[in-house]
Amino acid sequence: MSSTRLLVLGAVRIFQPVHGYDVRRELLSWKVDLWANVAPGSIYNALKTLTKERFLKVVGTGQIGGRPERTQYSLTPDGEKEYQTLLRDTWWRVIPPVDQLMPALCFMPSLSRQEVAAALEHRIGQVEGALKHIAFARLEIRPPETPEHVKELYDLQAARLAAEIPWARTLLERLARGEYEDRKTAGRLIKAGRRARGQPEVAEKPSTGPARGPAPQGRRASKKSS
Repeated sequence: MSSTRLLVLGAVRIFQPVHGYDVRRELLSWKVDLWANVAPGSIYNALKTLTKERFLKVVGTGQIGGRPERTQYSLTPDGEKEYQTLLRDTWWRVIPPVDQLMPALCFMPSLSRQEVAAALEHRIGQVEGALKHIAFARLEIRPPETPEHVKELYDLQAARLAAEIPWARTLLERLARGEYEDRKTAGRLIKAGRRARGQPEVAEKPSTGPARGPAPQGRRASKKSS
């Protein structure tokens, strides 16, 4: 994953020579598992992979107290080039962030308007709480212990979260006006979509009472003989 590679290369670049444990601890202190979707275990995997690809090199091992011996890493010249390439590509490439709400929006008509409205109100409350949390965390940034530019991480998260609130309130207004079908008529939406795409509709068989099994052998034989 390019974000993991960039973060690991960047952290090694700042603290080199540095133990893998310290790279992991530093990145997790940045909350990369939350805003960059970087799993803690993937940091060690990235260190090994980048070393195998000769973007990192092992510069020694060290032992602190009674702790196990740890490998120290630093960037190679190719690692510096890879870091700069990833950094520039990330700054200049715009990719919409993955949002877990998108799949649920595809099937919004499967829920009643009342439940969707209640879920939206709940989400607004959660987002407002998260924005307060970010604001308080931002106040704790005090250079030189934490670089000044780290504030921009919090500001970007806040901006993206805050954008959901006006969207959610607009959708609540539409639902209140009766827009969009709920689960009672969701089938009509599916059929309309099939017609728009030129696909054949799946006809629903009308219910005609209990299904009839095969006629007894005696009755079949009597009809054939007659």
